[in-house]
Amino acid sequence: MAVGAMSAVLTLQLVRPLSPPRLSLVRPASSTVAGVAPVLPWPASGEAALSVPSAGLLISSGSQTPVPIASLTKMMTAYLVLEDHPLTPSASGPNIVMTAADAEDAAEDEANNDTVIPVTAGQSFTERQLLNGLLVHSANDFADALAQWDAGSTAAFVEKMNSAAQRLGMSDTHYVDPSGIDPSDRSTADDQLRLAQQAMTVPTFAAVVAQPSVTFPGVGQLSNYVPAVGTDGVVGVKSGFTQEAMGCVVLAADRQVGGRQVMVLAAVTGQQGIDPIGSADSSALALIAAATGGLKMATLVSAGSHEATVSASWTGRRVPAVTASAVTALVWPGWRWSFALAPRAPRGAVRSRETVAILTVRHGSKSFSVPVRTTGALPSASMRWRLLHH
Repeated sequence: MAVGAMSAVLTLQLVRPLSPPRLSLVRPASSTVAGVAPVLPWPASGEAALSVPSAGLLISSGSQTPVPIASLTKMMTAYLVLEDHPLTPSASGPNIVMTAADAEDAAEDEANNDTVIPVTAGQSFTERQLLNGLLVHSANDFADALAQWDAGSTAAFVEKMNSAAQRLGMSDTHYVDPSGIDPSDRSTADDQLRLAQQAMTVPTFAAVVAQPSVTFPGVGQLSNYVPAVGTDGVVGVKSGFTQEAMGCVVLAADRQVGGRQVMVLAAVTGQQGIDPIGSADSSALALIAAATGGLKMATLVSAGSHEATVSASWTGRRVPAVTASAVTALVWPGWRWSFALAPRAPRGAVRSRETVAILTVRHGSKSFSVPVRTTGALPSASMRWRLLHH
């Protein structure tokens, strides 16, 4: 072979791209959280659901059928108003002047024995005052006033409510008014928790519903219609009652699990008896207590856990790759977590502590990712190896 041709072949061998290092996986694709989930005390009638947002947990008492939800409707009204007109928890917001129509609406609600805070034409309230009256004392006239102020008309506001419900995945929810007086306002316990867990991430919403009472000039102190708020870590959120809906409640409570504060939510609808709201409240508290007993913090992946082995065709050495940190999560007994490794294998030499993959741990909507790094180095291919291997 001519010298020139031989030189070209050698050069080609030396610059030819190498196959990347191989990543061999070690961990199984999934694992199940040990233990048995607690038997939850679902109410004998009506619907109920339980949610732990930080764990991605949302379970219900069975099939969920849209039913009247009474004043639980006001959670969406407040959520939308704060979305359109944000406030910090300590802010009062703009002044909103009551019109003659607002005064007539309040008088009509009062005549129908619906919950109101009386207003007169020309009277002024801040946005925060209206939200306080809406969520804490469940004032139906305040729901209408806020809807008019926000959207220009009740009909336009209701359209926004239904659009927001779809955006939040509340597929079994339909609103017809901003207060919940109309029995055609329908939803499920599941959907109401989807709304509540989103609304509770809004600091001002959370601050308003955590108040056991509010005070209005000329009216005095008005108690929260959620009996449990302000006791035993309960921080909200809303109750409701009509003859069609009976007792309904959504509760949020702060609980300690594994040394961490965790918010647990429960929704209960359709409770009857002498005190329908009290019955719904008790059922929700029982669900929260049972769920708290089932939750635990668990290490799903330990720091330094061997997840893969890195090797290359040009060396007989194999280098372990381990997790850079632990994955600890709030878990529920019987949950199945999946593990997926996304390779980021380099070409050529591999450095010690080089990230060669990302491990993703997932259950439902919850996921955690952690880098996987080598514990040693792999040398680059030698000139001799390159010349001798095609």
